[in-house]
Amino acid sequence: MPNSVFVKVVGFRDAERHALNTVFRLSQERDSRYELWAPAAGLSPHLLLIDTDSYEGGLELESPGFNRNLKFICAGEKSPEGAWRSFRRPLNWSAVVHAMDQLFSGAGSAGIDIDIDIDSGEAVKGVSPLGRRRTLLVDVSRDRRMYLRARLALSGLLEVEEATDAATALQMTQQRHFDLVIVNLDTPEIKGWQLVDQMVALEPAIGSIVLCSRNTSWQTHERADQAGCRGVLELPFDPTQIIEMLRKV
Repeated sequence: MPNSVFVKVVGFRDAERHALNTVFRLSQERDSRYELWAPAAGLSPHLLLIDTDSYEGGLELESPGFNRNLKFICAGEKSPEGAWRSFRRPLNWSAVVHAMDQLFSGAGSAGIDIDIDIDSGEAVKGVSPLGRRRTLLVDVSRDRRMYLRARLALSGLLEVEEATDAATALQMTQQRHFDLVIVNLDTPEIKGWQLVDQMVALEPAIGSIVLCSRNTSWQTHERADQAGCRGVLELPFDPTQIIEMLRKV
């Protein structure tokens, strides 16, 4: 049976919180499942993950009720005495999860493979979405959707919805406007090019449509351009390419 580990999280910016939620969701298939602790859980947290650069983190550490027996991991410039591990920004979540695994899964346990490093001071330069922008991810792979969610969060795109088949995706885009839709072309369930043609014809028009595929030949790029798409992301994802693409949309 999987072992649920409840983690109390104090501080952190919105982008970091979204990336952390992604890491927790990815852990659900593993022996140690990390879950966000809340007072309503009815039990004490197993671990404290604290942002020592934040105001809330400072209050937590100085609180008379701070549990000195609770293992805690710090993120930030300050490294308080008694911390199990301390990490400076940009945060490497694979390293953070590996430290958690050492506590709860044994030193030899494999960590979550997620190459998301987060610098809260400058998430993604040049990407500053104005107002609320809604994004739709169309992909059958849960891991790819979670990865993109975290990457989008770094760019300030926090309102993200998901679809795992063409019919659902088309219905969602017909019912409400999306500023960005990312479609995986490689799985039969999606019927990528057919779905793209249907989405391009919608009124009002979708803000931007971006495709992802293992086939990034010039023919694919030309067809995407002719269909009115903004571009094609190569699979497996290259974080630098994603950042550049988001600057365009």
